[in-house]
Amino acid sequence: MENALVVADDLTGAMDTGHGFAARGRGVRVRLQSERQDAPGPATTRDVLAVDTGNRDAAPAVAAEAVTRTVETYPARRVYKKVDSTLRGNVTSEVDAAVAAAGADLAVVAPAFPATGRTTEDGRHSVEGTPLAEAGYGVDESDLRAALAGSRYRVEHLPLATVADGAEAVRGALAGLAGAADRPVLVACDATTDDHLRAIAEGAEALAGGSASSGAEANGDSEILFVGSGGLAKHVTVPGEAVPTTVQPASRPGTLAVVGSTNERTLTQLAAVSDDLVVELDPAAAVRDPGETGRRGAVRLDRLLDRRDRAVVTAATDEGDVEAAERVAGETGATAGERVGTALAAAAGGATAGSRPGSLVLTGGAVARAVLARLEAPELALTGRAIADGVPESVVASGPARGTRVVTKAGGFGDERTILNCLDAL
Repeated sequence: MENALVVADDLTGAMDTGHGFAARGRGVRVRLQSERQDAPGPATTRDVLAVDTGNRDAAPAVAAEAVTRTVETYPARRVYKKVDSTLRGNVTSEVDAAVAAAGADLAVVAPAFPATGRTTEDGRHSVEGTPLAEAGYGVDESDLRAALAGSRYRVEHLPLATVADGAEAVRGALAGLAGAADRPVLVACDATTDDHLRAIAEGAEALAGGSASSGAEANGDSEILFVGSGGLAKHVTVPGEAVPTTVQPASRPGTLAVVGSTNERTLTQLAAVSDDLVVELDPAAAVRDPGETGRRGAVRLDRLLDRRDRAVVTAATDEGDVEAAERVAGETGATAGERVGTALAAAAGGATAGSRPGSLVLTGGAVARAVLARLEAPELALTGRAIADGVPESVVASGPARGTRVVTKAGGFGDERTILNCLDAL
């Protein structure tokens, strides 16, 4: 049995949420789950296991089934349902599935991640002060309660005034909400600071039967499901003793960055990288023939890594590239993001086989997953270190690429130097 299980719908989310536990000394493995869910072997012992189901863009029923299967396959003393800090994906269907699979009485839903500008106040979620629906993440609803309105369970709200009063006030409010319900309830929590998230976590843990740090089991009067991003994870405790997951990093030189996100913030970060370090794949060609485009890109990357010991590969440096890929996708009936991701993974895989860089920087959850799948790297061990908030470091834990250092970053995280900082740090 795992001490804690994190269920995420994309890789960068699994990584930055797992880092919230690893940074406090817990042993965290992040697993890329394939369509076929393998049961753990009889000798499996993990402290915290974070599973990326890869279902951010799946149909709600498919995503919910993946969550149910994951919770049932990896029994854990504490379950944390990771949701995107900008509420992308199948938030409601996945939370409902996690509540049912974990047998929870109460789901504490706090997606705020103040360190990266995500906050919730009066039920409304914002990114750096801009209402979520206006922040350019493709999400139509800013109100967290409205976003959860399709749940099969009752939705309540924990206001900022209560949260600001501290953990005991939170515990009392949650106890009242749980006691008034004859079925599970989802509680949408306000939080604008890390202290607020700490109060939510501590209050919920007190209601669940005591702090895990005191050795108490999290199975008191109320079974709590924690739902959040990397922000809340920094404050949720894990039952049981820590189990180290140290994997020694390889000593090979060379760093390859694969930039798959087209978020405006990532494009700004990419613009700060010297042009002579960047290999850009033709986006239209990547949609038409991802395999051949990736193969040609790998040849260029190999040469660059030999000369400079660092290289960056992308298929988009501006909005024009995104539009070109979408235009060809419309003509051919292909999915632009999927085809471009395949091309980038092929380029990275070819270059890694040739130059064998010791470190990877992966930006964008879907592309990060595609690259690691290409490298036959099914599991990563988090080191507890990070380049910046939401940008954790790990080491490939198994497979041919074992020991390769990996830094992951969601598209919307970081400042204009974050990609450069990752290259420098590695």
